[in-house]
Amino acid sequence: MKTETELAAPLDALFEAARKAAENSYSPYSKFKVGAALWLTNGEIVTGTNVENTSFGLTICAERSALVRAVSRFGPAIRVEAVAVTNLNDSASPPCGACRQVLAEFVLRDARVVFPAADGVRVMPFSELLPFGFFLEIS
Repeated sequence: MKTETELAAPLDALFEAARKAAENSYSPYSKFKVGAALWLTNGEIVTGTNVENTSFGLTICAERSALVRAVSRFGPAIRVEAVAVTNLNDSASPPCGACRQVLAEFVLRDARVVFPAADGVRVMPFSELLPFGFFLEIS
């Protein structure tokens, strides 16, 4: 596990990559432009943005968009070392419950997650963000 000092600069760069991804958001209904960036254990950064649909249930969040892109590009063995989420609306936006559960398939338990919160930008371990996630053991 990397120390907080070792993570500071990479997390800043990851947060900026998420902000840039938010600029490509397709959010004509909510106007809530979200971007996410994943720092993979192979050193790559993969971004995604939210893509809304007139049928809101078919909307995809930025975090899941980035994760699908990462798996498509690098395969199912990828692992995520850090996640950044932000928006262009100056609002709190931690990953939603669905994104937390989907990320749990690929995120290291000690991975850091950075996101805007009501009290400023927050950095926390993924294990605290989803302490009781569903994990199916496949044998």
